[in-house]
Amino acid sequence: MAKRSKGDRREGSPFTAIKSPAQESADLHPDARDLMREVTDSYAITDAGGQALLRQAGEALTRLRDAQAKIAEQGSTFVDRFNQIKAHPLLGAERDARRDFLAALKALNLDLEPLRDAPGRPERR
Repeated sequence: MAKRSKGDRREGSPFTAIKSPAQESADLHPDARDLMREVTDSYAITDAGGQALLRQAGEALTRLRDAQAKIAEQGSTFVDRFNQIKAHPLLGAERDARRDFLAALKALNLDLEPLRDAPGRPERR
């Protein structure tokens, strides 16, 4: 087997260029795609680790939105076979997805202010 050089960009190569998370987000909720695109553009996240964390945040936000939609459709409680009111099982999934989303954003270690093109103080609002 021929040894591949670092410049080799063939399909399947470990050196294939990494796509941005927003490019690979067809399976994500529109809110997640918008967030990933905005964060990538605002904070210039180009490293593989940052993109992986951003992808995790997008997946968690998708799970959160899916759980919220199902809970909104079915209600936050149901009556079990013993006629007892129980919490919807997806409430735990919603909580966990929110936790995962916030943990991924925290791991990105974003500053409050995005990168600016020019030096100096930010524009007055």
